[in-house]
Amino acid sequence: MAAPRVFVFAPADREGDTHRQLESAGCQLIVGKASWETPLGDNEDEMVSMARGADALIGSSIRSSPITRRIMESSGKLRIVEVAAAHVGDFRVSEVPASVTVLVTHSPTESNWGAVAEGTIAMMLCLLKRLRERDTHLKVGGSWRDEHLEGLYLGRRTDDEYPGLIIGLVGLGRIGRRVGRLLQPWDLRVVACDPYVSDEIFASSGVERAEYHTLLRTADVVSFHVTLTRETRHMLGAEQLALMKRSAVLLNTSRGGVVDEPALAGAVEKGQIAAAGLDVFEAEPLALDSPLRRLGDKVLLSPHMIAYNVGSGLKPGIAWSTRSVLSALRGEVPDNVFNTEVIPRWRERFGGQSVLVNPVGGHGVGAGSRSTD
Repeated sequence: MAAPRVFVFAPADREGDTHRQLESAGCQLIVGKASWETPLGDNEDEMVSMARGADALIGSSIRSSPITRRIMESSGKLRIVEVAAAHVGDFRVSEVPASVTVLVTHSPTESNWGAVAEGTIAMMLCLLKRLRERDTHLKVGGSWRDEHLEGLYLGRRTDDEYPGLIIGLVGLGRIGRRVGRLLQPWDLRVVACDPYVSDEIFASSGVERAEYHTLLRTADVVSFHVTLTRETRHMLGAEQLALMKRSAVLLNTSRGGVVDEPALAGAVEKGQIAAAGLDVFEAEPLALDSPLRRLGDKVLLSPHMIAYNVGSGLKPGIAWSTRSVLSALRGEVPDNVFNTEVIPRWRERFGGQSVLVNPVGGHGVGAGSRSTD
């Protein structure tokens, strides 16, 4: 039996432990040029060539060529595309052709999605409390208090009937729900828009359901926690920004393509909204001539590493991803399948059929559920 081919389109395991694990199971690895630090690598034609005959694709973020229909169809026997992240933003699930029976899986470790929620709160507080401005004012200017450095009080106050801010969450998946729970001690109003989440989850999360445009009009902070799909791409553009309060703060820690960056930069520059905090961008790394870099303290920028903390980052996700690939190569449905509708056809074609030369321990735990972030 020929060794199964695994195309690592964006390697992220610096120590190579997972590569050795795959090789010890008898897999032949084809390694691409992209990396998490610099997610630009092989172009689509090169990836089509490297994916030819592959049984599995695995990798982290890649921006030079997302996993397209051409890449998937080039294999003929592809079983799984595993994204070592909480998102599947670099994979166009809607482009999975009927001729390809492939499972798209991801690895949303709590150390990562929980870290995104914590980072979102940190960005929110930094912008609302004007922490950078106060720090610069004291270190550079040398002067003391200035009324222009006033921050905003988040929560409800009973002594003067201050109602508190309204926080709007676009997406109420794992991350959105955690953000909502982290905000509860502030005793403020949290509204969310997510048509794919049940009323029971809204109620148990202490979050009010709101229609998207209503959320944009009423929220003091709008924070995005959605996956990148055809539906969510540029869901915040000039038309939607025009609905927001002039005092509003925009946060995006999901995927850069959710926001129309030129429209956002223009809105911030013109004072159409007050500020923005961004960990993700449409093209990464962020171009040196991006107008977002010229907006000073009106924007808070982070190089797509909001989930990077001690004990988190890519390492736990890569280990999960490797287990998922090995499960699929054994003919088992791994957990956290994103396109669950493919599972019945996948089982008919691959179920119980192992292609591993040296089977290794660990087994899949059945089909996981699809979720927003």
